Amino acid sequence: MLLGDARTGKLADNIAGFGRALRRAGLRVDSARIALAQQAAQLVGVDDKQDLGAAMEAVLVSREGERGVYRELFDAWFRDPEVAHKLLAQLLPSAEGKAEPSKRRPRVSEALAPQQRFGNAPKAPDKEVDFDAAMTASERALLKHADFNAMSASEFHLVERLAREVTLPVPSMRVRRTRPGTRGAQLHWARTLRSASHTGGELLLLRRLQRNREPLPLLVLVDVSGSMERYARLLLAFLHAATRAHRRRDVFAFGTHLTDLTPAFKLADTDAMLAAASTAIDDFAGGTRLGESLATLRQQHARRLVGRRTLVLVISDGLDTGEPELLSRELDWLTHRSRRLLWLNPLLRFEGYAPLARGAAVLHSHAHAMLAVHNLAKLQDLAASLAALLKN
Repeated sequence: MLLGDARTGKLADNIAGFGRALRRAGLRVDSARIALAQQAAQLVGVDDKQDLGAAMEAVLVSREGERGVYRELFDAWFRDPEVAHKLLAQLLPSAEGKAEPSKRRPRVSEALAPQQRFGNAPKAPDKEVDFDAAMTASERALLKHADFNAMSASEFHLVERLAREVTLPVPSMRVRRTRPGTRGAQLHWARTLRSASHTGGELLLLRRLQRNREPLPLLVLVDVSGSMERYARLLLAFLHAATRAHRRRDVFAFGTHLTDLTPAFKLADTDAMLAAASTAIDDFAGGTRLGESLATLRQQHARRLVGRRTLVLVISDGLDTGEPELLSRELDWLTHRSRRLLWLNPLLRFEGYAPLARGAAVLHSHAHAMLAVHNLAKLQDLAASLAALLKN
């Protein structure tokens, strides 16, 4: 293995480089975790590769869905010198020969690839390739406010990875289930009597039951038509990572018809989810028929709506090509069976935008609010906007 000698410092350098590669692959690895990984390597030694990998995995991986990425990247990073030489021959631009197609996960291939500077800065020579993935504050600020539709391919790829780190705490509501608490209308007799048994039968403290709070069930409808092509993949990646902890989460894609993406969203890895969603969606970059898609939702998936508690998010530009009368009827049915219907519209990036198209006008008349989702800053503000709207 390319571990090096601890006495020369090469082992520490390799582990630090491996930590930066994990960060490029989307894992949350900071300097403290890298230091713990170096301590773990010193404790277990470098004689057994499996023991070393397991010890470093214990301190570098915090999510179950990231274990596959870690293990694949570990095998690629710490390998025999001859295999590593072949790997570099495939990755470096100056290498001779034709590179074979990679079978690695996209995040692993990206983490192993030579890094280029952000923006239009001149490319550094091959011998000075910098593998550090840290971006400056100014570069992050530019990406935060840049429109998704106006980015280059490399910038869009960076923003897609950053969008996976944005959180979306969905507002909660009180449910019928109860738990022990300090306030409540009902007495918790079991705990009250158990407490009295320690005081000679005297009821000195009355224990109570209070109602639990749970996040609102989510129903997400994502437009995958041609006009939404630059937004669909990024927003799907954002929603998968941001709503990972929600127990009730149903996701559908709609173009010319409705596609259920809920099974794909149950996958822990975001790249695996995107691959499964790409296979499931067969009308990507086509037209938009939201009315017909909602009719399919009503006929086949009405049970996904949990009473009047469900929060519905419709992500679309509103450029519907179906009949507005059908769309109006289906939206009326949906709004009467959900708590809120919110329209997340990327066209709000234009100053003075007004929903004048037929489908957009119908959607605007039924939605409780219209929010912007055209850059990272708007995605970060989305949670606060949802909380404010649900208080009304």
